Formats: sequence, C-alpha cells, structure tokens
Amino acid sequence: MSETSPLAARQISAGYGRRTVLTDLTLEVPRSRVTTVIGANGCGKSTLLRVLSRLLTPGSGTVTLEGRDLAALRPRELATRLALLPQNPVAPEGMTVADLAARGRQPHQPWYRRWSEEDERIASEAMEATGVAELAETPLDELSGGQRQRAWLAMALAQQTEVLLLDEPTTHLDMAHAVEVLDLVVRMCRETDRTIVMVLHDLSLAARYSDHLVVLRDGRLVTEGAPETVMTSAMLWEVFGLRAHVFPDPEERLPTVVPARG
Repeated sequence: MSETSPLAARQISAGYGRRTVLTDLTLEVPRSRVTTVIGANGCGKSTLLRVLSRLLTPGSGTVTLEGRDLAALRPRELATRLALLPQNPVAPEGMTVADLAARGRQPHQPWYRRWSEEDERIASEAMEATGVAELAETPLDELSGGQRQRAWLAMALAQQTEVLLLDEPTTHLDMAHAVEVLDLVVRMCRETDRTIVMVLHDLSLAARYSDHLVVLRDGRLVTEGAPETVMTSAMLWEVFGLRAHVFPDPEERLPTVVPARG
C-alpha cells in the first residue's frame, strides 16, 4: 500500500452465496480526497463499499486500513476509524436529529462512561457544521429528504472517523438537495481532512464533486483517476453502453455529460 492510501483492497473477490460480484479487484483510496465509484447497475459498487466496511467478508483477498488487516481490528476500534452510511438508513420511530448525532459518539464511549461534555460539544458542532442545529429536537420523520440526509451526515461527522463511506447519499433527492448534500460532503473532506468514498449514479455530479473516480464493470476495475481524465465519451460507451458527449463546463472546466439523442 502506498503512503498516500489509508484504505486499500488487494485482489478482492466477493459475492453472495454462489454468485460472484467482485473479481480480483485491487484499489488504493487516495488520502483526504473524495473518491466516487461509478458503473452500471449491478456492477458491484455497493458490494465494494460493504467489503471496504467489513459488512461483507470477501471470498479472497484482503482489505487494509492504514496498513492493518481490516479483519483483525476489533469492532469498537473499527467504528472509531471507519464509518459507512448505507442507502436509505433507518432510525427508530420518534428519534430526533440530536439523538441521531449522539449515536455517532457511541464508539468513543467506554463502558464506564456514557456521555460527557466533550461528546455534547462534538455532537453539537457536527449539527452546526451540517446545518441541522436548529432542527435538533425535530423527529427525523418530520424532515425533508435533504434535511434528513444532512442529519445522517451529522451523525457520521460526530463519529470522527478517518474514513467515511457513503452509499448513494443523493438517492431520492431532487437536484437542488443533491447539490446541497454533495457540497456538504466536499466541505467535510476539505475542512476535516477526511477520506471519503461514495457511490453515485449521476455521472455529471460524480465528475463535479470528486477528486478521484473509480469505474467498475461486471465486478472488475476498468479505470480510475482524475475526473477530467476518466470521464470520456469512449469510457461511457464501453462501460454504460451510453452514447454521450463530454464537455468542460464554462465556469470551472469540469466534465459535464450530455447524452446523445437516439
């Protein structure tokens, strides 16, 4: 593993029962950057996050966190260093935003100490940073989709892990709320020096909000690199079967995908 990679997978093969989803996949995640995994439906994006978070044990290969085998870490130690926010996370009925943020502190609380002033400060700062402090006493089921997603990000921020995995954080959000959430994700990366890996379906948003793109097809790594290098018409045809034009946007010169008609 290179010194710049806190999280790495080596020759991973994984799946469910007899169905293999990932095959001989090797990946090094850049430190303190936003990495986005893209690919067609069923290519193994969510499975990769499950393997990287130890929710799914690979059939072969290893995953390391700062050079240590993920399988050897104790659950509490892993929870203080790596967090996964899955698709459509579910919270108990009636849970408030403040309750959810407080859950992010649980891995840091030993059996002899349940809650402290430091925990209170960190949870409050996480809610402030994600713009949900004014909603602290509001039940999650009363929030809009964008507010709810920011509340879950507050919990992840309060967990204070070095690595954060996000599985489709913009699912079911309209464009305005999706941009709001991704702006927050990038700010979390920049301001807290976190390493973030996420899965996205919107190709233009993936190019716009990522430092590094990872492209999967049929459970294998096709290519990876900077968005302006990876996001090409040829790649989109090869991986997605999509005829599209890729242009730099006029303001920031970031790749923008425009599907071709017909």
